[in-house]
Amino acid sequence: MAPPPILSLALPSETGRVLSIQSHTVQGYVGNKSAVFPLQLLGYDVDPINSVQFSNHTGYPTFKGQVLNGEQLWELIQGLESNDLLYYTHLLTGYIGSVSFLSTVLEVVNKLRSVNPKLRYVCDPVMGDEGKLYVPPELVSVYREKVVPVASMLTPNQFEAELLTNSRIVSECDGRKACNILHAAGPSMVLVVITSINIDGNLLLIGSHQKEQGLSPEQFKIVIPKIPAYFTGTGDLTTALLLGWSNKYPDNLDKAAELAVSSLQALLQRTVNDYKSAGHDPKSTSLEIRLIQSQDNIRQPQIKFRAERYA
Repeated sequence: MAPPPILSLALPSETGRVLSIQSHTVQGYVGNKSAVFPLQLLGYDVDPINSVQFSNHTGYPTFKGQVLNGEQLWELIQGLESNDLLYYTHLLTGYIGSVSFLSTVLEVVNKLRSVNPKLRYVCDPVMGDEGKLYVPPELVSVYREKVVPVASMLTPNQFEAELLTNSRIVSECDGRKACNILHAAGPSMVLVVITSINIDGNLLLIGSHQKEQGLSPEQFKIVIPKIPAYFTGTGDLTTALLLGWSNKYPDNLDKAAELAVSSLQALLQRTVNDYKSAGHDPKSTSLEIRLIQSQDNIRQPQIKFRAERYA
């Protein structure tokens, strides 16, 4: 008997089919645990590949688990290919810990685009934050020279944008220039979102949409209120939300970013309030985000943070 059709392929959703290659924790919400559920709530079929499987995130005193290597990643891709299951509209990647694994991810990009030339590669180039690198230094050049040119959307934070562009970002103008450098680095780069820029005590998101190669990009900022707490998994969640909403509003990155930021801020405020209700000081430790409890904020966020267009 012939196997039944894969309905996500035979009857594709109006949104898309995402292959998400990220870390996984048994407990808590980082990596795929932070990204898959929101995308599913927004209507996407999501197939996760867990680059690592840990008991919990590495901010705890101890953690146990396994790390997937490049060869094992490629075996999974071959298994999908042998069953004609490699049609995806989006590839999403987050934390990657080795050059060999990142090199295999680049092979995956080529393979997926051989099946669907319109595949969009959304890359969160997780390398560090606040001046601290937490991947091997040799990954930086691979991201800069090989990943940026093939990505469709990049979502670095301030430090990562500096690494990718070999420039300092100390002003809004610097942030906009960094976006322009990234646009120029690759023909497929149409969306750049620097997810958090700390300038003079203010937190900003700067978005840049180049609708056609050679044209000046449309750029905007969103001022984000600082919440006095440290959370895990927010970068992974932010990139997933930006993928989800930018695909729904392909010509309006401003609105996609407004929805993503508003959703995230509502979730973070709920997280802080819930920790306080449990008698815990939110400033004393990193906080696990309240993802499941915030699903209404993910599915139907109220836009409370507006984009301001640069002239």
